[in-house]
Parts: sequence; C-alpha cells; structure tokens
Amino acid sequence: MATPRKSIETFRERAELLDFLLEVSRITSETLDLDRLLANVATIVRVVVPYDLFAILLYSERNHGLRIRYSIGHREEVVRSFVIGLGEGVVGAAAQSREAVMVDDVSGDPRYLNALDAVRSELAVPMMAREKLVGVIDVQSTRLRAYSEQDRRIMRLIASRVAGSIENATLYRRVDRQNRTLRTLAQLSQEFSSILDLDELLGKLAASVRTLINYDAFSILLVDAEKHLLRHRFSVRFDKRVDLDNIAFGKGITGAAAQSRQTVRVVNTMQDPRYIATHPDIHSEMAVPLIVQDRVVGVLNLESERIGNFTEDHQRTLSLLAPQIASSVENARLYAELAQREQRMDHDLKAARQLQKIMLPRHAEIRGLEIAIRSRPARDISGDVYEFFEHGEEYAVIAFGDVSGKGPAAALYGALISGLLRILAPRRRSPALLMQSLNEALLERKVDAQFATLSVLLWEPRSRRLTLSNAGAEPILIWRKGEILTPRVEGVPIGLLDDQQYEEVVFNTKRGDTILLYSDGVQDQLNREEGHYTRARIHSLLKEHGAGSPLLFANAIFAGLDEFRDGVPITDDQTVVAMKVG
Repeated sequence: MATPRKSIETFRERAELLDFLLEVSRITSETLDLDRLLANVATIVRVVVPYDLFAILLYSERNHGLRIRYSIGHREEVVRSFVIGLGEGVVGAAAQSREAVMVDDVSGDPRYLNALDAVRSELAVPMMAREKLVGVIDVQSTRLRAYSEQDRRIMRLIASRVAGSIENATLYRRVDRQNRTLRTLAQLSQEFSSILDLDELLGKLAASVRTLINYDAFSILLVDAEKHLLRHRFSVRFDKRVDLDNIAFGKGITGAAAQSRQTVRVVNTMQDPRYIATHPDIHSEMAVPLIVQDRVVGVLNLESERIGNFTEDHQRTLSLLAPQIASSVENARLYAELAQREQRMDHDLKAARQLQKIMLPRHAEIRGLEIAIRSRPARDISGDVYEFFEHGEEYAVIAFGDVSGKGPAAALYGALISGLLRILAPRRRSPALLMQSLNEALLERKVDAQFATLSVLLWEPRSRRLTLSNAGAEPILIWRKGEILTPRVEGVPIGLLDDQQYEEVVFNTKRGDTILLYSDGVQDQLNREEGHYTRARIHSLLKEHGAGSPLLFANAIFAGLDEFRDGVPITDDQTVVAMKVG
C-alpha cells in the first residue's frame, strides 16, 4: 500500500526540523564564548526566520530589566543605553508573560518601543532555563505581518535550546572575569606599590582600572584637609586629560562618597539630585572613597554614558582595589612632598623637622603595653624609623629601625620605609614575611649607599607573646625582676641584598617586664675623650630603672647620654622606645 504524499511531506518536514534542531544544539554547545555564541544564534535564526533588526537581550535579576547584549541593525545609542523593564514594550511583555509575543502591525500596538521608524512587525520570544528567565530573542521586520505561527513555534524551539547554553556561557564569563579580576588585582597591587611618581601612578591607575571596568570618564580627587575640599588631581575623559572644579565635602556624588566614607553607585544620574552635571551625556556614576588608616585621602570617580553601567560586581572589585590605591596614592604623595622638601632643605630644615614630628608617632597606645618614646636627630631631621600598627584586639605590629647615614637623605629613606610599612604591615602578620617583603620593595627602588637596620615585633596581648624578626638592628633588651634577657635573632639589613630570608623567634613575656628598643646612636655617642657610651651603660640603667615607668626610664637614658657627652654634639640619631608589659 502506497504512503500518502502528504504524510511523506510531513515526515520530511519533521526530519528536516529535527536535523535543524540538532544543528542548533551542536552549534550552541560548542563554545562558552558568549559573544561567539550570540553571533551563532543570530546566524541560526536568520536561516529560518528572516529579519531586518535582531537583538538578544539578557535579563538581570539585580536590575529587574533587560539590556541588549547582541544586536544587528539597532542604533548604537539604543544598544548603549536601552534598559527594558518587565512588562515594558513587546520585549518586556514577552519576558513578563514567559510567552512569545507576535505583533503583525506595530503601529497599532501601544506596547511597541520605536527602534526604527520603518519597522512594521515584531516577534519577541523569551528564553527560559530551569524555569528562570534568561533573556529574550527579538526579531523585527519592515514588512507587515512578516511572521507566522510557524515562525513563532520555530523561534520558541530555538529559544528553548539556546537558553541553557547562554546561561552557561554567561556563568562561565562571570567566573572567568572574576578570576581575571583577582589575578589583575594581585598584579596591580604589586605594580602600584612600586611607583612613587604620583603622575605616573595616576596614569597607570586610569589605564589599569579600565581593563577591569569600562568607563567614559575617570577622576582622582585628593583631599585638601585645610579647606575641606576635594581637589581634582587627575582626570581623563575619552583618553584626554581634562580639568574640573574643586568639590566640597557632601556636594555631588564624589563629595557624598568622601563625607559618608562609603562607595556611592548611581544607576541613573538624571534621577539623583546630588549629581553635578559635568557633561550632558553622562548617565551613571560610581565614586569610591580612598581611605588610609581611617582617614579619607581622596576619591576615585568613574562616569559612563550608559544608564546602569556600573554593577555590584564593579563595586566589589573597586572595594578590593581601593585600599591599595589609597595607600599607593598616599605613599606617592608623601614621597613627592619629601622629595620637594629635599630640594630646598638648606633653607627649610626646621620646617622639615616639624613635618617629621607629625609623621612619626610621638606616643602610642597598644593594648597590654605602656609605651614611652624619646627621639632626637643628630642633625635637623632623623633617619630613625618607628611605627605602630594595631589590628583590633588580637595583635599589633611594632617596627623599629635605623637608616644608614644622617640628615635629609636618611630621613627621606626612612620616610620611604614608613610609607612601605603602612602599605605592607596590614597585610602581613608574620614579622619575617613583612621583613622579606620590605626588603624586596626597597631593592625595587634601590638607592645607592642606603640601607636600614630594622626590628619587627608581633605583639599578642592576650597571651603576652612577642614574635621577633631582626635585620641587623640592636638586639632587643628585656628587664625581668632585675635580670636582663636578650632574645637572639639575626638577619641582614634591609635594602642591601637580594633574596634574603628572615628568621622569627617567639618570646613569652610576663606582666611587669620592661622591653627596650634603641638605635645604635645611643651606645655610639662620644664624649670629650672620644669614648663610647656603650651597651654596658644601657644595661646598667635598665637594671636601675627597669621596675619603673617606661617614660622615667626613657628620660633617664637621655639624661645619662647628656651627662656623658658633656656638650659634645650628638654624633648619630638617638631613639628609645620603652614598653612595660601590663
């Protein structure tokens, strides 16, 4: 019995459809590159459903809207700034209903959003994966009634097969972007910390941030503490330098970020009354405060012509990078200031000494320790270094060092070390690792004939435990019930040799112990007979005054030095840090 012709044609159509759907599955599953995948989908659709305008819009649960991710025939300004909400337009109606929407004549449908005057018909098909909206495939034609029920069915079949692939590609892209972002952040952190020229650093920042986040305008504003203003230090728009006005705290998006100390992300600047219009095309903005040691030093500001250009992922990325940017900018700024002061040092040494007094701590408060600091330079400014970094209630890092030489050069090198310590200490708990990182950072900025000795102490107040690392500094002395204890830990001075490893020694202190750190300028002080003050005299004073307060002991050392030198000039910078364990 012969098979009817109609059945043969139907079988042939179904076989061809099956082959086509298999081809759709093959093409869409062969790549995780989202751009390539979307281009493949556009090619597939054109084979069976002709169009004049084509778009794939992806849905964002965060923004509750659809944005064009791939398009053919649409105007660039539509692609860049168009965000369609659920229920808005033909596309939004399809997304909201989870059903294909076909319009034979868009001129008679109030839902139609005009993409091109010549468009007459539209077909929008939602893409669903695991009962979740992935996006919408939208085709438009310049012909009336261009699409049929068969076109609707075929588009639904295509959408059902590509939705999972698009979701997988989107997820892969997000994970890949996060991995690349983390690698880039690690690389940028290292690069930023090695740049001390502020203009070079800011230029590098602008270029580096753009590899992570697309923007149309980038600005760095630094705080003028005296006038309570944000002053534009560096700005780029469309890769060209521009100058902008100063901004008061609390004014505009950047002023709000500085005042609140929180990142401010504006999806649509036209709807935010704080926005200061600098260019009519700007539609979204993100401002990130730059904070160093609980102090706002500036604001990083990004602007875009696209509405909602900056996402929560972008905000998290800059939040991770902002502390390093802040430290690097502040460090470069401080270094630049000190370099300028060095040029006029002959006429301004007194002012430089005053500046150093501000930069170096005159007192410190650390849980579990009573601390006294006494310091004086051999010349107008000192090359001795001492810093204190408390990390909550768990631990604190104490650094004490002595730069080779005296005067402005030693002080500048000491300021460099202090700046690097502020960057490195919060991220490295181990004294040995901190010492190693500091040595590597100094060798990247090698200064001829300059190096430093340094002691790094990790203090844990709950256990009263000290972890010590030493780079050629005078040994720490500990008074305990009339005895002098000297924990032995050795190492090569920092800034001198490559590839140095530093050891750590743990010392358990007891309540009432007195800990002494001193620079070699103390024991090397000369008298009229050119004799040295010596470590023995320091031991004697420690035995005599160790039971008393740290301040009285520190004052006793300096009084003993003055009596010993008997008017002889101070031969080297002299610093004493005395600490009583509570």
